[in-house]
Amino acid sequence: MADRQHIIVGIGELLWDLFPSGKQLGGAPSNFSYITNLLGDTGIPASRVGNDALGEEALQRLAQLGVSTDYLQRDFTRPTGTVKVEVDFDGQPRFEILHPVAWDCFQWTPAWQKLAAQADAVCFGSLAQRSAESRSTIRNFLRATRPDAVRVFDVNLRQNFYSKEVISESLERATIVKLNHDELPVVTRLLGWEHSGETESAGRMLSLAGVKLVCVTRGVNGSLLITRDECSEHRGFKVEVVDTVGAGDAFTAALLHGCLRAEPLEQINEDANRVGAWVASQSGGMPAVQESRLPAILARLA
Repeated sequence: MADRQHIIVGIGELLWDLFPSGKQLGGAPSNFSYITNLLGDTGIPASRVGNDALGEEALQRLAQLGVSTDYLQRDFTRPTGTVKVEVDFDGQPRFEILHPVAWDCFQWTPAWQKLAAQADAVCFGSLAQRSAESRSTIRNFLRATRPDAVRVFDVNLRQNFYSKEVISESLERATIVKLNHDELPVVTRLLGWEHSGETESAGRMLSLAGVKLVCVTRGVNGSLLITRDECSEHRGFKVEVVDTVGAGDAFTAALLHGCLRAEPLEQINEDANRVGAWVASQSGGMPAVQESRLPAILARLA
C-alpha cells in the first residue's frame, strides 16, 4: 500500500484499569488507537461504555488525547467496564475483569457498518467476544470490511473468557495473528494441534487460508514474526519496566503500521519492539508524549 494515512479501527473492550495507585483508561481499542494516531494514521476505537460517570470520563479522556469518540456506543443498562489490576515486581499485570458490562453488548448499527467499509485495517481480540451479542457484532464488522482490508486477530486470553469456537472462528477471519509465548501453546492445543515449538506452531497457523503473518511476542525477550516466505526474530529492547499494561497493544499498532506500508519484516519487528518497550517503560497504556522519548521513535518511523 502507498505511504498514506490509513483508517484503522480497534474494536473491543474499552474499560478503566483500576490500579492500587488509581485508575487509568485502557482496554485494547483505546490503547491501540492512541498509539496508531501517534504513528500517523487515524486510529478509531469502536466500543461501548455505560451511561455513567466512568463512561462520561472515558469520553472526555479520549477527547483530551485526540482519540475519536464517534463510534463509542452508550449503554443505559450496564456499567462501563472496569478491571482490577495488580502489578508484580517485574511489572507484569494480573487482571480481575468485571462481567457483564457495557462492552458485552455491542450493537450492529449503520454507523459501524459504514466505518467497517471505510477501514483499511481492523484489530480485534478474543476477550470482547466473551458474550454472544458482542461476538456477533464483531463478526458482522469483519464481514463488512473490504476484501483488501487487513484484519488483525490479537489473541487476548483472560481468565476463562475464551473458547475453541471463538479462537478458531477468529483465525478464519484474520490476515495477521498476534499472540504471546504463553498463549501460543494454549491456542495450539485448543485447535487440536501438537505444540512442538514456537516456529513450528506459528508456521502451522499460516496454513489457514487467510493468515499471512503470525507474530509471537516474548515479553522482554522480543518477538518472532513469520510469514510463508520469511522469518524474523528480535531480542527486544531492555528498558526499566514500570508496567506492561498496553505494551502489547502498542506493539500491535506499530506492527500494523509497518505492514500497511510493506516495510521489510526485520524493520517491522524492530519498530514494533521499540514502541512496545517505550510503553512498558511508562505508566499505563496511553502515556503522554511530552514525558517520553516517543518523538525520537516517531522520527525513525516517519
